Amino acid sequence: MGKVDLKKDLKHLYNPSAVEVSVVDVPPMNFLMVNGTGDPNVSLEYQQAMEALFSLSYALKFKIKKSTGVDYAVMPLEGLWWTDDPSQFSMSNKAIWKWTAMIMQPEYVAAEMVAEALDEVRKKKGSPALERVRFETYHEGLSAQIMHIGPYAASLFVGRYKLPPNTSLQPTVPRSTPAANALSAIRKGANDAASYPFRNPR
Repeated sequence: MGKVDLKKDLKHLYNPSAVEVSVVDVPPMNFLMVNGTGDPNVSLEYQQAMEALFSLSYALKFKIKKSTGVDYAVMPLEGLWWTDDPSQFSMSNKAIWKWTAMIMQPEYVAAEMVAEALDEVRKKKGSPALERVRFETYHEGLSAQIMHIGPYAASLFVGRYKLPPNTSLQPTVPRSTPAANALSAIRKGANDAASYPFRNPR
């Protein structure tokens, strides 16, 4: 069986138009998730969360390939970003940000498999963030989205796209990509509460 490319299969969600806002109905999807607080650029907690999520995601990928023969590419890091008071959400004060780092998991992944993989990774790596990883379904539903081209930081200011500031952001290229060429799929769920986060695959 060939390698499954989930980003290609979900192209309408991960590679929207950069010219105009489109409306999509995002289905429920399963994620590995870790919550935290602080500036993701300097936070050790955030770095540990990323390490835990990728370690566990790759452990699951290899378990599935070994047991079923199905191979797939691990999905990109995503994130929810918010502050308790939405009016205080600012690029100049990331220390008060709250976030959920997350990686989408394919349908082959079940809760029991996550528990097994977590035990295996825990024995190899003692990251404290592993103890905070959870496996949950996240459902955005009806949403508006557009592709932002440019620095990730600029994509957080979504006013130019006439979308509210509690908008999902989904970077679709590696963080090593030059800032001017970075791609971020910006998405706003129609049913999001006014105080609820930005969302962002990195």
